Amino acid sequence: MKSVPARFVKGVTSWQQMPDSGIPEVGFIVRSNVGESSFVHTLLGHKNLAHTSNSPGKTREFNFYLVDDRLYFVDVPGYGYAKTSKTERDRWAALITRYLSEREQLKVMFHLIDSRHAPTDYDREVMDYVKGSPIPYVVCLTKTDKLSGNERNRSVGGARTALLERGMEAPIILTSAQNGRGREEVWDWINALVV
Repeated sequence: MKSVPARFVKGVTSWQQMPDSGIPEVGFIVRSNVGESSFVHTLLGHKNLAHTSNSPGKTREFNFYLVDDRLYFVDVPGYGYAKTSKTERDRWAALITRYLSEREQLKVMFHLIDSRHAPTDYDREVMDYVKGSPIPYVVCLTKTDKLSGNERNRSVGGARTALLERGMEAPIILTSAQNGRGREEVWDWINALVV
């Protein structure tokens, strides 16, 4: 698998800190422990690029990675942690919603959902955030190598049902960091939308 040049640039916790370079951005939003780091490593062909916390659920930054000197991959803060205060959750929800609705550089948002489980309340919350956004939105079901063919079909059906309940339609891509499934399809979306 060919690697793509990429490096961590910065982590930000507010709108004012976000880069103003005008470089196009590709966002990834995910609940904790769904496999985002592995997913991004597979996309880029790297092993240890993603900037992670030692404690699950502690990521509280938008992490920006410059990819191929032409776009940013943006790791949107993990969501859905019971241990955070309601005030903090509300603040992050407002910032994420603003990012989705106002960030001109954002060209596509990939929502990573663990294929082994039905979409959680938090996954549905993200769909609600995205619903009013003009940004193209793609669902990526992770860890599909752990499922049988029938289980993968059920996983796709569960994600599609959650979308339809909100009057939404979105592409659904089956992915696996173990065997690279979905890598080319994700890059097809990125290359089509980031020009």
